[in-house]
Amino acid sequence: MKELSIQQMILVYFAVNVVTFIVYGIDKWKARHSKWRINETQLMALAVLGGGIGAWLGMHVWHHKTMHKKFKYGIPAIIVAQLLIIGYILFK
Repeated sequence: MKELSIQQMILVYFAVNVVTFIVYGIDKWKARHSKWRINETQLMALAVLGGGIGAWLGMHVWHHKTMHKKFKYGIPAIIVAQLLIIGYILFK
């Protein structure tokens, strides 16, 4: 199996964060319009799968999930873990 280049990893990381940011915005829109919502587990999973920064930006731009403790503290913890992993990959 072919390994991803650094540029490809950055592109994938960026794309996952953009998608996560958009999904948080969609969920906020659904909340305001009493529509079917995106499961919190799915929102958190997007963050864990590389979308931590997108989740954090989505929380603050859309003012969404900012008072839920698992998001308020969990998303920053996920970002720190992701940055440590990225640092390890880049500088190993």
